[in-house]
Amino acid sequence: MTALRTVLAIAALTLREASRRRALLAIAVLTVVLLLLSGWGFSRLAAESGLGTLTSGQARLAASQLLNLVMFGFSLIAALGTAFLAGPTLSGETESGIALAVLARPVRRSAVLLGKWLGLVLFGSGFIVLAGLAQCLVVLGTVGYWPPQPALALALLAGQTIVLLTLGLLLATVVSPMASGVVAVGLFGATWVAGVVGGIGEALGNEGIARVGAVSRMLLPTDGLWRGAMHAFQDPVVLARFGAELDGFPFLAEAPLTAVYLGWAALWVAMIWGLAAASFGRKDL
Repeated sequence: MTALRTVLAIAALTLREASRRRALLAIAVLTVVLLLLSGWGFSRLAAESGLGTLTSGQARLAASQLLNLVMFGFSLIAALGTAFLAGPTLSGETESGIALAVLARPVRRSAVLLGKWLGLVLFGSGFIVLAGLAQCLVVLGTVGYWPPQPALALALLAGQTIVLLTLGLLLATVVSPMASGVVAVGLFGATWVAGVVGGIGEALGNEGIARVGAVSRMLLPTDGLWRGAMHAFQDPVVLARFGAELDGFPFLAEAPLTAVYLGWAALWVAMIWGLAAASFGRKDL
């Protein structure tokens, strides 16, 4: 019970600290701007559909794909926010000497790390859920489209955020706060690009190029979870109608994630967190 109270107390302190950082203001501003721009874009789509420029099927397809595009923007904001919060949250306190004062008491380093990780998980997941629901309501209000599985899609986007912040915590135990954020976001972008390349390879029937995406999704599950979220946001009826014409499109996922892959993503997080705990436990404070 003492260890649990320690973890929960540190998680609450981490949430409070994150809420006071300027990064939160930047995240809020970017979110509002993206919501306003997407609302304007979807309203124009509704106007085109009303004028008869687009058929109902084309409008739903466009709405589905634009929703995926905007949600990628939110996932990028969450990635930037959590990656650049994870570093200062851990290594920043180490460099300032605050961690030494806390760990001088009978508190395990693993409990401190778990508390910080849990606080960041709540922060990142909360952002994804609130921003994602707001975006879905914008789409519903402008074009009347509601994704088939919004809860699953948002859960997978939250999982993507958890993967990246866990990696950020591991990096923060060995490099500076800024470097850990840069490396984590760089790997996030590189994995997404590799996934796009793999999708093009699948569309062209080139197994060698397609394997690039498959391997990258195993090494860092962010792109795999993102593709699962895209599939949950898509209209299955429209996808079946236009699927063959959209092979290789970067904001289209033809199949849902398997339980095996979801299990691998959870195992990946556990392994990376274990490495972070081991590295933090050996870190010279």
